[in-house]
Amino acid sequence: MTYSQEELLEAKRQIESTLHKLRQTVKTLEGKEDPARCKSQITLAKRRIRAFSIAVSLIEREAGQTSE
Repeated sequence: MTYSQEELLEAKRQIESTLHKLRQTVKTLEGKEDPARCKSQITLAKRRIRAFSIAVSLIEREAGQTSE
């Protein structure tokens, strides 16, 4: 499937916004009095951060190819 440059940039912007929120969530959860109680939530958030970071990299690569 082919996406326009605008679609790719908007998808990247949305993912980066979600990444920012996830990073804030991890900071909040790790800063709690007993972060061990939130271990599964922290792990899930970190895995999502990794997945979204990969998505951003792929979008950037695709956007670079489509602009040529």
